[in-house]
Amino acid sequence: MALKNLTRIIYDKTLDLASRQNALAWLFAIAFIESSFFPIPPDIMIIPMVLATPLKAYKISGTATLASVLGGCFGYAIGVFGYEVIAKPLLEFYGYMEQFTKFEDYYHLYGAWIVFIAGLTPIPYKLITIASGVVRLDLTIFIIASILARGIRFYVIAWLLKRYGEPMKTFIEKNLNLLSILFVLLLIGGFAIIKLL
Repeated sequence: MALKNLTRIIYDKTLDLASRQNALAWLFAIAFIESSFFPIPPDIMIIPMVLATPLKAYKISGTATLASVLGGCFGYAIGVFGYEVIAKPLLEFYGYMEQFTKFEDYYHLYGAWIVFIAGLTPIPYKLITIASGVVRLDLTIFIIASILARGIRFYVIAWLLKRYGEPMKTFIEKNLNLLSILFVLLLIGGFAIIKLL
């Protein structure tokens, strides 16, 4: 219960930061740290920022994408250089140790897809960035998959908000997890159809 209250406090504080004059700097910081250890996704800042300044929608999503990928590289470095001291305690703190052990076996076969899907969906991206470093996923593959996934996620949100405004905000906030999963299923289905042809 205390963790739920702490998460709510962090969530409310993040929304408050989105309304400040230096919101873009705060967005960069939050998108960066969310990719390695922060529990609140940058989407909650992107939504009010784009609604307030629709002409800056793509600058906002670009900032979030760049910061998220750089933060992902920091998470990767945590996995490479600090697994025992930093990564393992973080994974245990968030209760991801069991999931990490399961994911580890799949990395060398499906690493790019794992990073891409985690970057788009509610799967904790921080878990994937750290795990990618621990198993030494090819860094180029990791960065390309991260840019594509985070870019698609943040630019699509910005485009929808710029085009449809307040009703889209309500719809996205209510259905973000479902929309992310649906997008990934459609993408995988598309690749399966291409493979069959």
